Amino acid sequence: MDLSTLCLVHSILEERGIRRAAVASGRPASSASAALRRVEAVLSVPLVRRDGQALVPTLEAEARLPRFSEIAHAATALAALGTGTATVPAIPLPALARFAAAARAGSINAAAKNLGLGQPQLTRQLSHLEQTIGCKLLDRSAAGISCTPAGLEALTLAERIGTAWEALYVASAERFRRSAATWRLGTVIPFGHESEIAALLARLAVKWRAARPRQPLFLSSTTADDLVSGLKTRRFDLILLDTDRYPAEFDGQLIGRSQLALAAPLALEEAERQDIAALLRRYPIAVPSPRSGLRQMTDRFLEAALSPADRARLTLVEVDSIPVIINLVLDHGHLSVLPEHSVANIAPPPTLLPLDAAYQQSLSLVWPRDALSRQAAETMLALLAKA
Repeated sequence: MDLSTLCLVHSILEERGIRRAAVASGRPASSASAALRRVEAVLSVPLVRRDGQALVPTLEAEARLPRFSEIAHAATALAALGTGTATVPAIPLPALARFAAAARAGSINAAAKNLGLGQPQLTRQLSHLEQTIGCKLLDRSAAGISCTPAGLEALTLAERIGTAWEALYVASAERFRRSAATWRLGTVIPFGHESEIAALLARLAVKWRAARPRQPLFLSSTTADDLVSGLKTRRFDLILLDTDRYPAEFDGQLIGRSQLALAAPLALEEAERQDIAALLRRYPIAVPSPRSGLRQMTDRFLEAALSPADRARLTLVEVDSIPVIINLVLDHGHLSVLPEHSVANIAPPPTLLPLDAAYQQSLSLVWPRDALSRQAAETMLALLAKA
């Protein structure tokens, strides 16, 4: 790991974008992207998530941001010792640690022995560090070495950087040890505690704990697109999707299907129930974002039920929260396409107009194509079958 890479990642977190960070640092976007991947790999922590066109720091990154800031500020000050500019060179962190060890020992030979290096090797490394920074850090004499005024400043900065990086790395190592045995299941967002998916996941959590007490199961809910993205980046080990369509690079199995219904206000007139097209044109329709499998099925229904001209005049209210959508239906005169069984459990339920059998919400378990993931998937499928 080197200072230039860490400063570039700090800029990505501050600027909330790879391209903006690249422009701010005068580096190619490809270099910024590679720096982010490298640091995430070393720390075993996802540092950003995509929110529309922007990159948003994860909670893990927010917790570590003060350490990244400390490294970036110290690195900028270190670079300014020699060149007087804010451009941070690609100084490896081990080079700073070896400089600090030599400065503290007062002898290159003694420091080399402590570090398990040859004296000529350490001498070359210290000279290269001075050339990279652009100023003399150590005075050499028969009695040993001593820091120049710039060397004293560099020593303080190097130790600050080393301490901040150690804190970053140790925190990530502890997190990795805690999470290494954990299986992470990403799921679609349940409609509420009374929904079929919520009940299924609760039963799965209990049965998994009994079946694999040494391998905790972590459940995280988000949209279908984010689930697929998380599986590709290994943020999730397996995912439950509300669709039977998933990338061909993964394996999967259908868990079940739920019949969909058009949910409407309680006070719906009997005559309105007979003309679905007129109903859709009259009321605003609450829908989740296109990132969800439910929205994709809703769009298919609207395309079949209405002409292009009618669809262009629809009032669509996009809300990525099923509880909010249900409230819009119950209390604010909206329509929505929802799983019939789950919504029927609400007291009192909205008016439900069952859709054709072609409109169903599928639930699929999806996993990467490797032996370990398949083994976990087989265990989970067996537990889901019992659930």
